Amino acid sequence: MKLMMVQAEIKPECVDEIEAAGRKLFSAIERERPQGLRYASCRLPDGVTYLNLLALDDGVENPLPALPEAGEFQAGLKGWLAEPATSRSLTIIGSYRLF
Repeated sequence: MKLMMVQAEIKPECVDEIEAAGRKLFSAIERERPQGLRYASCRLPDGVTYLNLLALDDGVENPLPALPEAGEFQAGLKGWLAEPATSRSLTIIGSYRLF
């Protein structure tokens, strides 16, 4: 399984906009129900930092780029980000019903 974490700080005035775009993206994911994908987005207590986790089963290509809503979300990020996002690959040591 491949696991990625992306952390991004958003401009405070863009929080409502990014959350609306995120809900739209998750609706598209629910509609399409891509196999082998696990995806979560969380807002941290500071109210402007978001943590996204993307897990792909072995042999599964990331299906998100094929969704128009994901493209819209990515395009919006350019204006929403307060600073560049950081992306890291993670190694799962243990998981209970999360991955």
